[in-house]
Amino acid sequence: MAEKLLTISEAAEMIGVSIDTLRRWDKSGALLAIRPRAGAHRMYHLRDIEIFMTDLFSLAKRWSFSETPREPEREFYCPTSAVFQARLSRMERELERAVPALFSLLSSITGEIGNNSFDHNLGNWPDVSGIFFAYDTGKHQIILADRGQGILHTLQRVRPALTNDADALKVAFTEVITGRAPEHRGNGLKYVRQVVTKNPIRLLFQTGDAVLNLEQGEVDLPITETDQSFRGCLVLIRF
Repeated sequence: MAEKLLTISEAAEMIGVSIDTLRRWDKSGALLAIRPRAGAHRMYHLRDIEIFMTDLFSLAKRWSFSETPREPEREFYCPTSAVFQARLSRMERELERAVPALFSLLSSITGEIGNNSFDHNLGNWPDVSGIFFAYDTGKHQIILADRGQGILHTLQRVRPALTNDADALKVAFTEVITGRAPEHRGNGLKYVRQVVTKNPIRLLFQTGDAVLNLEQGEVDLPITETDQSFRGCLVLIRF
């Protein structure tokens, strides 16, 4: 019996990402599509999608999107900033051996994103406090997630006119809000953008229903909307 094939829209819905994201992953080799015949549309083996969904990113996504609040698996859970910093230092040592040319940059942008989660939600975690933090030097990926308030809610404190996740995500990655606390929180994402666009690094950043896919040489911010929305942030760094 022939293995079931999925269309790109079916695969996108199953994983919970946009069709544009799957196209980018196909081009980068992160998740290859097949074409049954010359000129045909992208298709995916069901088994390939199921295997892909067992990786660390999928674990983080299931935790982020779950309607039942729970702490993530212990080896991936950073309940406090101190725990995160300790694990970040360990990751940096491992990355130095695996990717010596990029290890310090990867560590710094991971630190910026993780610290943002703790800073933005300090004393205001909606349910589970802390973050999901995992990495795989073999697969060249770093994953972070939180069940916090999200970028939109955070920025609405100083930009009440913001009404949707896509606009909030764009502001977070392009504008310096102010240098005064607490509004300065989140300005580190501009640094993250600079590092990613100048180096062989790819970033997926979702908050609410907005998804940013950023890579080296990207001038604009390719932000799309997805049907699957959640409260918090979900990040995949590939290198």
